[in-house]
Amino acid sequence: MLTKKGKYGLKALVDLARLAPGETAFINDIASRNNIPKKFLDTILLELRNVGILRSKKGPGGGYSLSRPASEIRIGHVIRTLDGPLAPIRCASRTAYEACDDCADPETCQVRRSMTDVRDAIAAILDNMTLDQFVQAGGRIEGAPDDFPISAAS
Repeated sequence: MLTKKGKYGLKALVDLARLAPGETAFINDIASRNNIPKKFLDTILLELRNVGILRSKKGPGGGYSLSRPASEIRIGHVIRTLDGPLAPIRCASRTAYEACDDCADPETCQVRRSMTDVRDAIAAILDNMTLDQFVQAGGRIEGAPDDFPISAAS
């Protein structure tokens, strides 16, 4: 499930992706335009900067900007950075696997196998979607029904 942190991070990245090349935005402006609590956004943008998705500049003409073109930023990477693994349960995760206490045989566990398929489907979409595609699609998954927007559970 996409958390508010992940949702706010994506909203901020969309905001920054819409800036003209070389332009920056102050955190107060990003927060205001997207109805995001500034203190929470501070933490989010710092995490995105620390993994190289954003860059920041202090002083006049400063602010945040994307560190590379939106066409090179993968949505899956953003979500993993902010929310952790894409898998719905830990035993189905590739990057943060944890065996379940109540599972005698993870290899034959039907719940784990099904949730691994779910993880793979999520990753197939998000790891192949760039920020540029996300912005151009208006937050919709290409090929999905019209009533299937990309949104976060609040």
